[in-house]
Amino acid sequence: MSTTHRKWTVPSQRTAPAREATAAPAAGKPVPPAPEATHDPGTPRATTLKDLIDAQLHMPFPFRSNPHEAEAAAGVDAWLHRWGLTAEPGVADMIVRTRPAQLASYNSPDVPPDILQIVASQIAYQFVFDDRAEEVGQHGPERLLPMLCESIAILRDGEPPLTPLGAALTDLHRQVQQRCTPAQAARWAWNSREYVHGLLYEAVAQTRSAPLRIGLCTSIRSLTAGVEPFYPLYEAAQPCELPAEEIHHPVMRRLRRLSVDAAVWTADLFSAVKEQRTGGVINLALAYHGAHRCTLPVAVTLAIRHIDRTIREFVELYAATEPELSPAGIGYVDGMIGWIRGCYYWSRSVPRYADTAEAPAW
Repeated sequence: MSTTHRKWTVPSQRTAPAREATAAPAAGKPVPPAPEATHDPGTPRATTLKDLIDAQLHMPFPFRSNPHEAEAAAGVDAWLHRWGLTAEPGVADMIVRTRPAQLASYNSPDVPPDILQIVASQIAYQFVFDDRAEEVGQHGPERLLPMLCESIAILRDGEPPLTPLGAALTDLHRQVQQRCTPAQAARWAWNSREYVHGLLYEAVAQTRSAPLRIGLCTSIRSLTAGVEPFYPLYEAAQPCELPAEEIHHPVMRRLRRLSVDAAVWTADLFSAVKEQRTGGVINLALAYHGAHRCTLPVAVTLAIRHIDRTIREFVELYAATEPELSPAGIGYVDGMIGWIRGCYYWSRSVPRYADTAEAPAW
C-alpha cells in the first residue's frame, strides 16, 4: 500500500455516483426497498409519517447486514448482564425495543465477529447511558456532573470506575485498546469524550423555553449522536493501518462529518414523534418544527431535504476522492456509509420508533 501524500481537492460540484458494495445481504434477511427521492403524483399519498419518510427520503445505499448478528445479540445480553446493567429498572425492556445488535449488523455488515461484538456492546452501552443522562438531566444539568465526570476520568485518565456504568465503559475501553492500535484507541477515547460532553450541552438546551436555532440544534446533535466513536473500529477492521495523512486529511474529516450528520438526522425523522411526546428538543425534525412553527409532517419534510443535501454532498465528495484513497481508506469510508444506511433501515423497523408508523402524515 502506498503512503505517498496525495493532494486531495474538494470538488465544488460532482455527479458521479459513489462506490457501493454489492455483496448480497445475509440469507433470510428482509431487504427493504430503497425509497425514491420524490413523491410520484401517480401513487397514493402517504397516510403515515413513516410512509412520508419512505416516499421522500432518498437512500442511495441498499440494505445489508452482518451474518454474525445473532451471535452479537447473545453477546450483548451476556455483556450487559455481566456488568449489572440489565438489573437496572427498564433497561432490559429498552434493549428489546432498541435492538442494538441489529443496528450494529446493519451499519457494520463487513466487519469480523470480534469487532461486530464491540460495536454492538458499545451501541447498547450508549443507549443505556443516553437514557440515564436524559432521565437525570431533566431535573437539572448539574445533576449529570457525577456520571459525566466519571466517564471523562475513565476515558482520559484511566481512573477506576465507581458505578456499574463506569465499569462497563472501562471494559469497553479495555476491549478497544486490545483490538486497536494505540493511535486508533486514542481516537476512540477522544470521540467518546466528545459524546459525553454533548450530553451536558443537551441537558442545558432542554432548560430553554424558546425553540433552539436549527444550527445550534445540529451542533449539539453531532455530539450526542455518538456515531464517530465507532469509526476507529472501522480503521481497525482494515488489513492495513490508514496512513496518517489520509486519516487526518480535510476531505476525510468532511466525509466523517457528513456521514455522522446524515446517519443521526435520519434517525431523528423516525424518533421525532417519540421525542415530541417526551419533550425532547435535540432533534433535526423538531428543530424545523420549532423554527417554522409548522406541523410535524411539514417539519419532517424540511428535515428530509436537509438530509438529502447532506447525503448528496457525501456521495459526490466520495466519488471524487475515491481514486486517491488507499484500500484501507476505501474500507474506512465504507464504514461511514454503513452508518448512513444502517440508521435508516434500523430506524424504520425498530420497536422504539413504532409510533412513526401510526402518526398521520398530513
